[in-house]
Amino acid sequence: MTNSTYEQAHSAIPERAGRKEWTALAVLMLPLLLVSMDVSVLYFAVPAISADLEPSGTQQLWIFDIYAFVLAGLLMTMGSLGDRIGRRKLLMFGALAFGAASLTAAYADSAELLIAARAVLGIGGATLMPSTMALVGTMFRDAGQRAKAIGIWSGVMVAGVALGSVMSGVLVEHFWWGSVFLVNLPAMALLLLLAPVLIPESRDPEPGRFDLLSVPLSMAAVLPVVYGLKEIAAEGLEPPYVASLAVGIVFAALFVHRQRTTASPLISPALFRGRGFAPAVLLNLVASLAMMGSAYFTTQYLQSVLGKSALEAALWALLPSVPIGFAAPVATALVQRGVNRASVVAAGFVVSASGFGLLTRAGTDALWTVLASAALLACGAVIIGSQLTDLALGSAPADKAGSASSLLETGQEFGGALGMALLGSIGNAVYRAEIPDTAPAEAHETLGGALAVARHLPDQAASALTTAARDAFTDGMHVAAFAGAVVLLAAAALSAAALRQIRTAKTPDRLEESSPSGV
Repeated sequence: MTNSTYEQAHSAIPERAGRKEWTALAVLMLPLLLVSMDVSVLYFAVPAISADLEPSGTQQLWIFDIYAFVLAGLLMTMGSLGDRIGRRKLLMFGALAFGAASLTAAYADSAELLIAARAVLGIGGATLMPSTMALVGTMFRDAGQRAKAIGIWSGVMVAGVALGSVMSGVLVEHFWWGSVFLVNLPAMALLLLLAPVLIPESRDPEPGRFDLLSVPLSMAAVLPVVYGLKEIAAEGLEPPYVASLAVGIVFAALFVHRQRTTASPLISPALFRGRGFAPAVLLNLVASLAMMGSAYFTTQYLQSVLGKSALEAALWALLPSVPIGFAAPVATALVQRGVNRASVVAAGFVVSASGFGLLTRAGTDALWTVLASAALLACGAVIIGSQLTDLALGSAPADKAGSASSLLETGQEFGGALGMALLGSIGNAVYRAEIPDTAPAEAHETLGGALAVARHLPDQAASALTTAARDAFTDGMHVAAFAGAVVLLAAAALSAAALRQIRTAKTPDRLEESSPSGV
């Protein structure tokens, strides 16, 4: 597309979106829903996967984590690539890759193959997520409409995580665990059919040269840091894990230096000149850390602590997602009516922190307490995400929408993976410390492993091991929830200070800085 062609296409987009743009938004929600679902789609399938593939405790964690790690590592690359080749084109390439990887994962016959397929799913997801957010920003040029569209985007993303676990439970109850991946195929086919008709193409008219060196630098910065933190939280300050963390930090410094000095950076430093962009990325990371970290515990709690079947647990897990549909619209309406965005975001963090606080009070038979906790965490996350996404997209230049989206989502996915890794590892460390030394070796790895061993023991021994394992898991959940609440309250204070003097301007393409007196 030439510059003049791009300008004609961009000028053809109306200042206020009509029926076609809102229909296109519904189409864009398909890949977003599936990518977010794949973060949680294995939660209730874990017992079936454990029985079929027999993964080790480490392999089980990587089956969860590798998808989000790869996705986080490649989002910046794919966002920049979308700015260059076209965001709709990248969206369609991603749909093909995501469908092919889903088919492979569905029929994986080993833990290693499933981990590899999940990694390829992460690559496909990395092409889809920045494209959807960037296209929302380019299709909805009116600030008020954009805020509403982003509110829908945020609600669908969080709801997708909940729906993924629900669908997992329903499918595992009636089919085999690989079916949780096959549901991606018809949705991706529908996206490929409708995207060329409804979604306008957009890209940077003058993108510059694609910086290949930045791609491995970004991956080398993300993955060693996450791996090192995860293992340090679980195993302590062992030299290999500290070395991994140090290597990641070194590559992160090299990546930042590369972006500041190269003529055509993968992530333009100009993005950070908007006052709201950097705080939005950081705070969104923290919100995602809390949301995914809590989900790691609540889904296992329903199935392994309360002893519910996959279907029962999935249906109960659907209840906390009901209030999500109201959270983003209410937050958007408050900001548009003059409430300071800093206050709304800070309130979102407090709501989520209260969810963690409630989780610390849950015993081994506290269904409604855990569900209420999950609802508070989800509502707070949607409030935070909708406002910070609008702030980040509005403060970025229109021609860098893909890069801006990818950086915001990199922080979000990195935070989600980090939440499961850190809070999950904290919980696992407490579990291993409290499980009786006399328990079989397999019971010291995970709660699922303890329950599997108990099924082969005499009744009295099985009951004692099951009770001890569930108590140890719940205690680990309490410690992790307390740590999460502390982090969220700190984030609430930070958001109140950092966002206080930033407001949304009613312009189609960007947010402008306000004076200290602005709302």
